[in-house]
Amino acid sequence: MHTIPTHIAIIMDGNGRWAKQRGLKRTDGHKAGTEAARAVVTRCRELGVRHLTLYTFSKENWARPKEEVKTLFELLTTFLTREEKSLKEQGIRLRVLGDIDGMPLAVRQVLKHVMRQTKACTDMTLNLALNYSGRDEILRAARNLAAKGTAPEAITEEAFAAELWTAGQPDPDLIIRTSGELRLSNYLLFQCAYSEFYFTDVYWPDFSPEELEKAIDSLSARERRFGRTGDQMAES
Repeated sequence: MHTIPTHIAIIMDGNGRWAKQRGLKRTDGHKAGTEAARAVVTRCRELGVRHLTLYTFSKENWARPKEEVKTLFELLTTFLTREEKSLKEQGIRLRVLGDIDGMPLAVRQVLKHVMRQTKACTDMTLNLALNYSGRDEILRAARNLAAKGTAPEAITEEAFAAELWTAGQPDPDLIIRTSGELRLSNYLLFQCAYSEFYFTDVYWPDFSPEELEKAIDSLSARERRFGRTGDQMAES
């Protein structure tokens, strides 16, 4: 293990296909996926990752079968209720990226409760991207600046970033996507400008802490130059 990323973002993909391979229902795949999430959160905390963002439910996911959407939210509320004590013990603060007011009442109540209970935690921030859309986030930031009457010359990258759901947090160093898909799916579009990407064929329920470490280790062979040359990076 070499350098530990400050911020890891994960697109948790493949629950349905994992279940289909085993002759199970898609909901069984989502249940297995919550256990994978629990293990990855714990391992990130142990490794010293400061920010972890999990793509939990996109705005596009509302198009899925109603029963599946219902199950996803039930699993989320169960997970949060079960893990509240563990999050506090590990010093993990919960935050939500996305339109929390557009989610079912029971989900909103649990999310707000756990966020309140973990607000003072400082060892790691766990972001759940819920009812989230990268494009919507960018539009929301632009509208906020316009509503404030911000002068065009005052709209800097820093001012814009301060209006995003991730305000106050560093951009992801590493974005991981499971299940073999090679796209961002409307995820952290502004924040990923200089993120490194790691794609794996492993379905999310099988993405173990060991697989996480493989992804982190892959960064060791990469040179993050941020527009500069390799020689400039060596001199800095």
